[in-house]
Amino acid sequence: MDYTHHYDSPLGGITLASDGEAIIGLWFDEQKYFADTLRKPYAEAELPIFDEANRWLNIYFSGSAPDFTPKLNMRTTAFRKAVWSILLTIPFGQTMTYGQIAEIIAGQMGLARMSAQAVGGAVGHNSISLIIPCHRVVGRNGSLTGYAGGMNKKLRLLQMENADTGRFFIPERK
Repeated sequence: MDYTHHYDSPLGGITLASDGEAIIGLWFDEQKYFADTLRKPYAEAELPIFDEANRWLNIYFSGSAPDFTPKLNMRTTAFRKAVWSILLTIPFGQTMTYGQIAEIIAGQMGLARMSAQAVGGAVGHNSISLIIPCHRVVGRNGSLTGYAGGMNKKLRLLQMENADTGRFFIPERK
C-alpha cells in the first residue's frame, strides 16, 4: 500500500508519497503529472520516512544543502532512472544543461549521441522533485524550461540555492 503526507513549503503545498519504506513521490500540489506514481488505494499516514523527508525539506527551505538523501524508490523506466540518477549528482546551487546530461547518458549507453529532448522528457516526468533536483536543469541558452511545478517556482528554487540566475530567463509563450 502507498501512503501520503502533506508538507507546507514557502512555495506552496507539497504532497509526499511513500511505499512505507522509501519516498516514491514529491509533488507541488496541482503540478503537472501530480501523483503519477501513486497507486490506489492509498492512505494518509505518519511514517518515519516522512519524518526524514520533512527534515530534508526543512533544511532545504532554510537555504542550506541537506547532507543526506532520504531513501528513494524511483518507480519509472530504466532510462528515466539513469537520468534521475544524474540529477542527484548536480550540486546545490549549480545547474546542468539537458545537453550535458544527454552526453553523459550517451556515454553510459555506449552511444555516439543522445537526444537532449529525450532527456528533457525524463527530467520533466521526475516524480520526486526537489530531492531529485530537476529544477537544476536548464536549457543550453539559459532558458528555464521543463519544470512541472512551474517556471516561477523553478526560478525561486534556484534563487533560494543562491545559484547565479543572472543568465537565466523564462521563455515567452507563443
